[in-house]
Amino acid sequence: MPAREAVTLGILAGGRATRLGGRDKAWLRRDGVPQVVRIARRFSADCGTTLVSANLGLARFAGHGLHAVADRAAGIGPLGGIDALAAACGTPWLLTVPVDIVDANDCLLRTLAQAGGDGARARDADGPQPLVALYRLAPLRRALAAALAAGEHAVHRLQAAMALPEVAFAGVRFGNLNTPEALRMAGVADG
Repeated sequence: MPAREAVTLGILAGGRATRLGGRDKAWLRRDGVPQVVRIARRFSADCGTTLVSANLGLARFAGHGLHAVADRAAGIGPLGGIDALAAACGTPWLLTVPVDIVDANDCLLRTLAQAGGDGARARDADGPQPLVALYRLAPLRRALAAALAAGEHAVHRLQAAMALPEVAFAGVRFGNLNTPEALRMAGVADG
């Protein structure tokens, strides 16, 4: 497993939240804690640095000690966020996690790292979770440059081009905060 100082946590929080009427998922509160802060705390033992991919209200993140970066290529979805995180990353490894994840097991990073090579992507009990992934930074930057040059914006295709293995987390559901029902079930309040 990479040393803590060698891994940056990249929280993907730049989406439009259209299924939630545009509510910013980063600031939804669970037990009084904004979702983006909850995730940063959750992975602080594994990752020495945290970056947030966001496109609005960057100063608000700074108020919580988080460094936010805006997409360099607008309107291309999560790949734009991964590109922004990779450009700002100063460590050899980048662990990406979407801001709407409900939970992740304690061995997430360790399990992804055990796949070896240039990283791995996760599959939980609900299926592939391409935004939960570990990347070796140099190959990721090369693959992003090629994908963007080709106009390819699908994260799963980027991962296929990198030959990232898919790691199954049997019996685990990361969940996501994409619908009002999911918010209610997770006990989420607006932030």
